[in-house]
Amino acid sequence: MSKPPPAEAASARALLSATARQGRSRLARPILLGLASIACGLAQAWFIAHLLAALLGHGSAGWSEFFAAASLALLSIALGVAQERAQAAAGAAARADLRRRAFDRLLEAGPADDRPVGERSGLVVDRIEALDGYFSRWLPAAVLAAAGPLLIACVVAFEDPLSGLILFVAGAMVPVGMAVTGIGAALASRQQFDALQALSGRFLDRMRGLPQLVLFRRQEAEAQALGQAADELRRRTMKVLRVAFLSGLTLEVIAAAVLGCLAWRHGNLLVGGHPDPAAALFCLLMVPGFFAPLRAFSAAYHERMAANGAAAALAPLLAAPDSEPGLQLAEIPPTVVVTFEQVGLTYDPARGPALTDLSFRVMPGEALVLAGPSGSGKSSVLRLLMGFCRPDGGRIALNGRDATALRPEELRRLSSYVGQKAHLFRDSIRANIAMARPEASEAEIEAAARAAHVTDFASSLPEGLDTMIGEGGLGLSGGQAQRVAIARAFLRNRPLVLLDEPTAHLDPATEGELLDSLRRLCAGRTAIIATHSSALRARFGRVLELEKGRAGLPRMAGE
Repeated sequence: MSKPPPAEAASARALLSATARQGRSRLARPILLGLASIACGLAQAWFIAHLLAALLGHGSAGWSEFFAAASLALLSIALGVAQERAQAAAGAAARADLRRRAFDRLLEAGPADDRPVGERSGLVVDRIEALDGYFSRWLPAAVLAAAGPLLIACVVAFEDPLSGLILFVAGAMVPVGMAVTGIGAALASRQQFDALQALSGRFLDRMRGLPQLVLFRRQEAEAQALGQAADELRRRTMKVLRVAFLSGLTLEVIAAAVLGCLAWRHGNLLVGGHPDPAAALFCLLMVPGFFAPLRAFSAAYHERMAANGAAAALAPLLAAPDSEPGLQLAEIPPTVVVTFEQVGLTYDPARGPALTDLSFRVMPGEALVLAGPSGSGKSSVLRLLMGFCRPDGGRIALNGRDATALRPEELRRLSSYVGQKAHLFRDSIRANIAMARPEASEAEIEAAARAAHVTDFASSLPEGLDTMIGEGGLGLSGGQAQRVAIARAFLRNRPLVLLDEPTAHLDPATEGELLDSLRRLCAGRTAIIATHSSALRARFGRVLELEKGRAGLPRMAGE
């Protein structure tokens, strides 16, 4: 069984360490509360030892010691509850920060990230959730496992040096035993999360394609495949649990040995003659307290192993720079001239170039229709203009200036985009339109809805634009959903309009209804339209035929 590559392990450790440093102020609270709880336990054990010694006829103790021990017990419980809450808050804060960063990276990558949707959702959900125990339990437990037993051993050594030495030796043996039993735990945990990610990704993708599976009678085969993936996850999970069980068993063996040694050391307490019975009882009572932080450390040990596996998958995503270098726009220009000069683009050398020596110019108020078969490079042109990829050669200019000098997000600020199928969220129609510009006023949202003819069908709905729709536009037809997407483009109001098969999957009648809205959207703006539609090619004046990434002669519609 091979170990994870050193580079991946190092990047995972770097990610966890950096996140821990950012949240050290939150992590300090549960550690300080834990130390306070250990101090309360020491004082409580001291009072209980004197009470027990008095009951055995050695020394004197009364109600004051009893009430002091009871008060310290209540205080220890309160500190424990506060510690649990502080740990949960520290873990939640770390996960929220990581999830925000991961989501930002995925949004920055956009279509350039070729991972399946299920795998990406697994990264921001399952992998980050697996890091909760590292920040909420493992890190506080690791500090307390070092500081707590050391404090207890020092106090016990003050009462009886030999007992303190026994505790010191036992404390040194615990990490050695856990290291021996923990060999391969990180790899097992990583494999478990790989299996979980594969299962969740496959399940999400198949649920989305359920109608197609039923149509082609593949539901039984996919059910069996999901069952095999679930069984693989079960095996991986049981392997991680076995490692965690062995780690806990090692600790219990050491604790039993220490208790036996101290019982032998202070055994003459039972027959009399012990020089300090209260000290002997105190030493025995502190054995559970000594191992309590170590037990918490052992219980959280598998959290560290799981975190290493999860962080190894997250590190490549989060290790990218916050933003690519480039210039920022001081303001959005009112008009844009788009120029391609011998632009080349290659995604994969094995598949050949996506674009080769492509040249054209589009002026403000002009619409260029990119036509050609699938794979001819139409969508690649739009990706370049939105900053999701960079050209390998040639020059892309906006208003005469190099577009690649701008940050990718600045390129996206210049454009309004309508794709083949608008993704609508479970919210009102109004809120889905407002996503294009959240700060827009109600009047601006309604004006965009009218321009895209959304109000034509929304007026017949129970609550108009405030009508709730389901995830993916459930409750609206394909044409109505595209109208909402066009309304977003109207509301965004950018000088560059990019349309990628905006009327695909629509019947001719619905397509004809949308053409008027699209023409109004492109009026006065620079528009580039990738389409197979003959209706769109006829409606807009200029067509550029693409074939295998190369441009034919530009021509006017109808030629």
